[in-house]
Amino acid sequence: MMQGSALPEPRRSGLPRWLWLPAAVGAAFIAVPVGAMVEQVDWRHFGSLISTESSRDALRLSLETSAMSTLLCVVIGTPMALVLARTRFPGQRVVRAVVLLPLVLPPVVGGLALLEAFGRRGLLGHTMDVLGIDIAFSTTAVVIAQTFVALPFLVISLEGALRTFGTRYDDVAATLGAAPTTVMRRVTLPLVGPAMTAGIVLCFARALGEFGATITFAGSLQGRTATIPVQIYLSFIDDSPQATALGVVLIGVAVVVIAVAGRRITGGTP
Repeated sequence: MMQGSALPEPRRSGLPRWLWLPAAVGAAFIAVPVGAMVEQVDWRHFGSLISTESSRDALRLSLETSAMSTLLCVVIGTPMALVLARTRFPGQRVVRAVVLLPLVLPPVVGGLALLEAFGRRGLLGHTMDVLGIDIAFSTTAVVIAQTFVALPFLVISLEGALRTFGTRYDDVAATLGAAPTTVMRRVTLPLVGPAMTAGIVLCFARALGEFGATITFAGSLQGRTATIPVQIYLSFIDDSPQATALGVVLIGVAVVVIAVAGRRITGGTP
């Protein structure tokens, strides 16, 4: 046995250096267009461009509806993820495919589908119209459109985490006499907390940037359905510098949300 001599430090494995090149290209692919848009902003009139009545209404509406749709995603998406991850039933793959369909569906098509379901002449819209409930082209329609496109992000994040952790901790708690609801509340959901946070952030960011389904199903009424993306589109059609100014505001809000939540997801790891 060797005494008095220091043991060599274990060699740490690293990534191949060539990986830095495609990684840098990928980062530039995102950063260059964003930087180009920031460079085109009329910074001398930036304050006046984002403080118009239409801009303030759009920002307020986007934040309110995104928060409501994210809450709705948590309320209905969490049970969906638990059922898909913890149970087996006939047609489960079909159900999962339907739930995740908005991930690949063009948002405009999603808006048309919502219009066919909840519009005045839609599948459920006629019954709602008889009851005096009119959803299409209202703020409620904005929340529904945002929830439709954002919900899969929560379900896929949570279901993946549930499958990764398995059921061993749930089984131990059940063996000790915990009821199913107690197991879910005290064991299952705390284990997937970071995945839940990631799903919530993705839902909010997706809802904040939603455009196609919103303008198709809800329209573009100022103060009621014209969110920031819709207002950016309207400003772009008018060739107004307000479009790029609001675009930078939207990017800023999204970056702040992701940065704040990202530290919680990674536990402060850069």
